[in-house]
Amino acid sequence: MNRRTFLGVAAALAAVGTDVSARSAPIPIIDTHIHLFDPRRPQGIPWPPKNDAKLSKPALPERYMRLTQGLGVVGAIEVECSPWLEDNQWVLDVAAKAPVIVGTVGDLEPEKPDFRKQLERFHRNPLFRGIRSGNLWGRNISLQLGNPDFVHGLKELAQAGLEMDTANPDPELIAAVVRLTDRVPNLRVVIDHLPQMKELADPKLKKDLAANLHELEKRPQVYVKVSEVLRRVNGRLVQDRDFYKLTFDRLWDIFGEDRLIYGSDWPNSDHIEKFPQELALVRQYFLGKGRNASEKFFWKNSVAAYRWIKRDARQPDPGRA
Repeated sequence: MNRRTFLGVAAALAAVGTDVSARSAPIPIIDTHIHLFDPRRPQGIPWPPKNDAKLSKPALPERYMRLTQGLGVVGAIEVECSPWLEDNQWVLDVAAKAPVIVGTVGDLEPEKPDFRKQLERFHRNPLFRGIRSGNLWGRNISLQLGNPDFVHGLKELAQAGLEMDTANPDPELIAAVVRLTDRVPNLRVVIDHLPQMKELADPKLKKDLAANLHELEKRPQVYVKVSEVLRRVNGRLVQDRDFYKLTFDRLWDIFGEDRLIYGSDWPNSDHIEKFPQELALVRQYFLGKGRNASEKFFWKNSVAAYRWIKRDARQPDPGRA
């Protein structure tokens, strides 16, 4: 097996923060998956837990900007990491002072009686781009789809022009996204963290998962976030680039250049490896697909998925997408 340690290459690529070709201008990056929280708040935070040594410190825009300086990242979309209603407002207040944040994905429960009221409240802020539903906070889309109120709420979300992120995919969630997009076909859906989904040993389950992914391939309103890329096997970081290429190839073969988008999952990604290393690995693969495909992956497709707003001169014009 060709085991080349990509970390050294990653550090070199991250240091320049540009296209690997010196003849090309840098491709701007919109990171579609970061989390913001501050454990110093009087009320605390629901996540991460206090005993998480890697994450138990403030994750705020200023720290993110320092981390990504020189890497080509010009904007980010914050994705909820709290089920507390008022944390939607907390994130919007933090984002208001940080032009690097081009959108937020909040936490609202579509089946709740006050969903429409809360949706209208937060959607008044143009940074509010959608909500997240999936395998977190004890929720399960597959079961929720049996609730007419949940489906009705998602129809209202779609009518408002907003999107829905999923959370923590498994075969059941992928099957649920097929059913969801059958029932609410005009809802844009972003599937997150697909590279982290465990390989299936059962041939039937594997076949069913492949069939559902190929069904989603036919649905242009469904996007896939290439996030949580790096993997540990038996507690050790996998350093073989061919291992990751296999995962990238599978996603590319199904969803192609128009449906994949970049996300870092910062700072949760610190559990695996540092931000620059993961970005460089991903960048190396997608730059190999050509500049046009790379621009789609690193920012243009995120416009279609989230309809984010430009807030800083360094950010590309969404109209160019």
